[in-house]
Amino acid sequence: MTISGFTFVRNAVRYDYPVVQSIRSQLPLVDELVVAVGNSDDGTLELIEGIGEPKIRIVHTVWDDAKRVGGHVLAEQTNIALAECRGDWCLYLQADEVLHQDDYDAYRAALRRAAQRDDVEALLLHWKHFYGTYDWLGVGRQWYRREIRAIKNLPGVTSWGDAQGFRIRDEHGVRKLRAMQADVWVYHYGWVRRPDVQQQRQRAFQAMYHDDAWVQEHVGMAEAFDYTNCDRVEPYTGTHPSVMAQRIAQAGEWAGHFDPARLRKAALHDRMLDGIERLTGKRLFEYRNYVEV
Repeated sequence: MTISGFTFVRNAVRYDYPVVQSIRSQLPLVDELVVAVGNSDDGTLELIEGIGEPKIRIVHTVWDDAKRVGGHVLAEQTNIALAECRGDWCLYLQADEVLHQDDYDAYRAALRRAAQRDDVEALLLHWKHFYGTYDWLGVGRQWYRREIRAIKNLPGVTSWGDAQGFRIRDEHGVRKLRAMQADVWVYHYGWVRRPDVQQQRQRAFQAMYHDDAWVQEHVGMAEAFDYTNCDRVEPYTGTHPSVMAQRIAQAGEWAGHFDPARLRKAALHDRMLDGIERLTGKRLFEYRNYVEV
């Protein structure tokens, strides 16, 4: 069994994506790693080239900035990288997602089990969403718990929506992939940045979904992101992936300014559903972009 890794990135330096750490966290698991590097003007290409790993294969892309509906450009870039993968299985991470070295053996074992089953087309991974700083996890219905991040390299597999997950096109149309759970966690650092950089990133990210008027109204022109758009957080006491050690150690003074007491209050129905989940472990009405097997 051969394994490809794939990802995409643009303007990683300007928006402070931990893409180098993300790539390094995948390298021990793959035979090749395809990186679709979009047209950037901040040294992103040089950043990826500087990793200096022969497994990495860079694909140069140009983003269509006119696609400002539903984040579809993200799926388009994902599919460009996926199309270049030559492995039997393809492991995917986005530029702010990192794997923990303690999960490598479990990931390899899950891939071996999946490869022996004709009814398994993908693997589901768990998520840890960090918010504000590296010491807090966003929890509750606001955050997805599981998603596909490993897929069998089948004809018709495609990134879906805004690239959160995958589906497959076959003779019956478009359907969800049959996915098996793996005991592997994705460490998501998309909500841990210096507040001014996070605000810039919010403007650029939302511009892939909405027009300028919407971005102006909902993101605004404040210089710094206020880190209040999360309902609930919990302290994180576990370890981080080793590739993140230097980045975490170099976090600036901003990392001590996050105040969980300032978080917004969730709507009543969300608080009720959240309470049911905490009591039972079940998330009612959860969106699932897969069929679990």
